[in-house]
Amino acid sequence: MSIAEKITKDEDLTEMMAGIGARARDAARKLAEATTAAKNTALTAAAAAIRSSGDEILAANARDLKAAAKRDLSPSFVDRLTLTQDGIEAMAASLEDIAGLPDPVGQVMAEWSQPNGLKFARVATPLGVIGIIYESRPNVTADAGALCLKAGNAAILRGGTDSFYSSAAIHSALVKGLVAAGLPKAAIQLVPTADRAAVGEMLRGLDGNVDVIVPRGGKSLVGRVQAEARVPVFSHLEGICHIYVHETADPDMAVKLAVNSKLRRTGICGAAETLLIDASAVDTHLAPIINALIEGDCEIRGSAEVCATDDRVILATDADWSTEYLGKIISVKIVDGLDAAAAHIARYGSGHTEAIIAEDEAAASRFFARVDSAIVLWNASTQFADGGEFGFGAEIGISTGRMHARGPVGLEQLTSFKYLVRGTGQARP
Repeated sequence: MSIAEKITKDEDLTEMMAGIGARARDAARKLAEATTAAKNTALTAAAAAIRSSGDEILAANARDLKAAAKRDLSPSFVDRLTLTQDGIEAMAASLEDIAGLPDPVGQVMAEWSQPNGLKFARVATPLGVIGIIYESRPNVTADAGALCLKAGNAAILRGGTDSFYSSAAIHSALVKGLVAAGLPKAAIQLVPTADRAAVGEMLRGLDGNVDVIVPRGGKSLVGRVQAEARVPVFSHLEGICHIYVHETADPDMAVKLAVNSKLRRTGICGAAETLLIDASAVDTHLAPIINALIEGDCEIRGSAEVCATDDRVILATDADWSTEYLGKIISVKIVDGLDAAAAHIARYGSGHTEAIIAEDEAAASRFFARVDSAIVLWNASTQFADGGEFGFGAEIGISTGRMHARGPVGLEQLTSFKYLVRGTGQARP
């Protein structure tokens, strides 16, 4: 390719992406006034279209999986890429669940009056245009598009190369829903190219038409987005999640929750990567948990103290404490009390999700106060770090930031607000 041809290609892509941004902004203005009934009609019609297009979606997914088989992809990556008939139904049901959720747009968040008679209201409004950049999970196409729509936002979806055909088939069903409800097709757009330059265009904001970016993917993608984005970002870089087993933990519960947190699904961001055992609980809790994890084919990388208790444990390196394995590996450390556990989490954690297993309510309260992560659980699996499990219907991602959105990003987090002020002729003296 000559330099002139390369320049022409780049100009064409830039022009294409600018058009997507402009159409999204126009659609966002119309969505801001759309009725709840219209948005719900679009979602239920899209759910029906996903079910009726199930064979086409699975065929597209098979095409993606065939291409993935030629590459050296991890089992967890392929697992996230794979769709099944149950997965098709889950996507459709998720859209119907979102349709059933209260519409956040127009909700009055607070009201008050001033002595001069002015009446103030803080009212929820859409954010505007949301760009979602994601990798292997084709179901994100449905969840992200639906959540943005219900919250009155236009969505620009840039799926991964590996899920290109799957995402396109799902997007087609979403557009059918929009058409059925009389809403603009541009309310949910899928970037029609696998060229990574399109990501750069989105991060630059598409001429001011993108209001926020949400990345869903691996560390390299999220790191690039955080480094290059010129618009606000909702994201988490890693999910280095911890379980702390307190001395008062019920032994059977500790085993059950450790195994579930680690092994239910190892490739999700809410999977536990480090297990911290209180020194006072070693004699009663450590061996049963390690045995159960090893029975589940999980590799244990432990501190020297842990290795001394079981010769099947591999000595952990310093890097293990800050590694998101996303596989059947967990690091295990003995800590001297709750303060030491909190200190370890503060040093090595990613601010995503942490859990304490304890019967002592005071200890749990201290853990809640000491650990500053987006999600902190007591006597529950870290794998509940999911918007659907929070009752949000679905999530567009998990945010570990402290501004605006934190934890699962659902409908409420996809809105901003404005102040409505009603007067009777007041003039400021």
